[in-house]
Amino acid sequence: MSSKLVLCSYFRSSCSWRVRAVLLFKEIDYETKAINLVLDGGQQNSEEYKAINPNGTVPALIVDGQCLNESLAIIEYLEEVYPSPSVFPKDPIKRAQTRAIAQMIVSGIQPLQNLRVLQKVGDEKKGEWAVFWMTHGFKGVEKMLEKTSGKYCVGDEVTFADFSLVPQVYNAHRFGVDMSQFPNVVRINDELSKLPIFQESHPSKQPDCPADLR
Repeated sequence: MSSKLVLCSYFRSSCSWRVRAVLLFKEIDYETKAINLVLDGGQQNSEEYKAINPNGTVPALIVDGQCLNESLAIIEYLEEVYPSPSVFPKDPIKRAQTRAIAQMIVSGIQPLQNLRVLQKVGDEKKGEWAVFWMTHGFKGVEKMLEKTSGKYCVGDEVTFADFSLVPQVYNAHRFGVDMSQFPNVVRINDELSKLPIFQESHPSKQPDCPADLR
């Protein structure tokens, strides 16, 4: 690979966060290109950015001039090119459980409370909407974790599921979700939050994080 990876990211984007954390986990050198999702109607909607990523979303990973978008596809790419350490368990059942938990969050919770959806719902209802769908989604995740978790989501090693969990719990706290209903989610998030990869990839540590949120 001839040039450093460039991650187009927004500090508070949960999709960007999961990719940042995987990059740190795999000790991959990269640089950040900040894309402000709210400034001037959202820089992701600019013609300049859409020339890079036609979908107008973050994250996007620039690899030797090629744009990869969608966080799951990016993480799968990183896993294939940088296989060690792996974000997936060796055991096939545990690998499937890891993917299932990640999909429950990435497909079943996050899209219902992302910026585009909340803008469409409107300021008056967006908080209620986000809390409802995050609560609904975490109920399933909590039940799943009763069967799969050890120290982390699947056993005692950090997996793809954990990279999906931490940013979503952050979002839940932002919107005031009552997380006491989900003791396994809270316990695992607390453990993961002690790890440097999640501390360093936290929104408050990003170069585009406003000073009042650091």
